[in-house]
Amino acid sequence: MTEDPTEGSKRPEDDDVARTDEEAQAKLEELEKDPPKKLEDWPADRTKYQTLGGTEGTASYDEGPTAKLGPSDLRYHDDGSVTVKGEEVDDPEQYRGDPLPGGPTDPEAPTDPNDTDHEERQKRRPRV
Repeated sequence: MTEDPTEGSKRPEDDDVARTDEEAQAKLEELEKDPPKKLEDWPADRTKYQTLGGTEGTASYDEGPTAKLGPSDLRYHDDGSVTVKGEEVDDPEQYRGDPLPGGPTDPEAPTDPNDTDHEERQKRRPRV
């Protein structure tokens, strides 16, 4: 078995990439303070691949920005019931949002002419 000669060695390109990433993150931090209103005003360089608010970090689901999405242990069941921490809630409707306009749960959305099972699925789906 031979050893990899590049193992443990650092390439100059690695430093360039790290420096570019740091510059892109700094630029993004400035954009967070006053984000562009139009899509074409957003950066087209490496900055567009950075994540607003930094990387995922160490915050758990219930501590970070995702906490606004609801409890992490909320589960929707096929029968229409909702549980939080394994306990069934009294009013599942309080955990349901409005359907996305034009989405599959939007009652006002036109049916897809290519969807041959639409009528059958509508009959099987529980009404919420």
